[in-house]
Amino acid sequence: MTPIYNDKKIVIIPTYNEIENIEKIIRAIFHLSEKFHILIIDDGSPDGTAKIVKKLMNEFACSLHIIERTGKLGLGSAYITGFKWAIENDYEYIFEMDADFSHNPLDLIKLYHTCRDGAHLAIGSRYCNGVSVINWPIGRVVMSYFASAYVRRVLGMKIYDTTAGFKCYRQEVLKTIDLDKIKMRGYGFQIEMKYVTYKLGFTIKEVPIIFVDRTEGTSKMSSGIFGEAFWGVIKMRYRRIKPKK
Repeated sequence: MTPIYNDKKIVIIPTYNEIENIEKIIRAIFHLSEKFHILIIDDGSPDGTAKIVKKLMNEFACSLHIIERTGKLGLGSAYITGFKWAIENDYEYIFEMDADFSHNPLDLIKLYHTCRDGAHLAIGSRYCNGVSVINWPIGRVVMSYFASAYVRRVLGMKIYDTTAGFKCYRQEVLKTIDLDKIKMRGYGFQIEMKYVTYKLGFTIKEVPIIFVDRTEGTSKMSSGIFGEAFWGVIKMRYRRIKPKK
């Protein structure tokens, strides 16, 4: 018998100095044909990002939420905070998304339908249908593409975009993963979450998207983030993955 799930959907968006984008991305999501809630995890943005969100909360009432943290605590930490909050508030479909429009809000619907139709994790993939990246320097495209190839080789996952940060999880996945044992906090967090999902036997599907690099604000990417992912993948290969008790 197929289990019956609730239809509550929440998009988790970590922010740090996203004042140029935050109101626009919130309004774009709330104008979609499907109903999504939004949870902003703001790491003490000095530019006033959180103030904009709290102002919009007066307009969007119970659909918009914010968790404010002090200082930059890392991408992985932000998402884990958001995952735990979403589980506590009984959201069945839990999304990761950037604030800068590199992820098209319309693609949230495709990810949702993919999970609703049977996937436990749906990935907005830049590489499952060729290379679909706009406005990136060629060096960054090559580095990202071959980083995913490296991860596939080391970890054995048949996922083309192993570093993707545009995803939808079913609640069941995040309740099964021991989130307190996720070790990587930067760019490698995305790899580790996919690998743990894969090792626990969940169904993963990639959905082709077009990734457009940010046009406003400042990129948070650095060579150090890639370095953490490179060495972390080797350690990950030899870890024993067990479900949360």
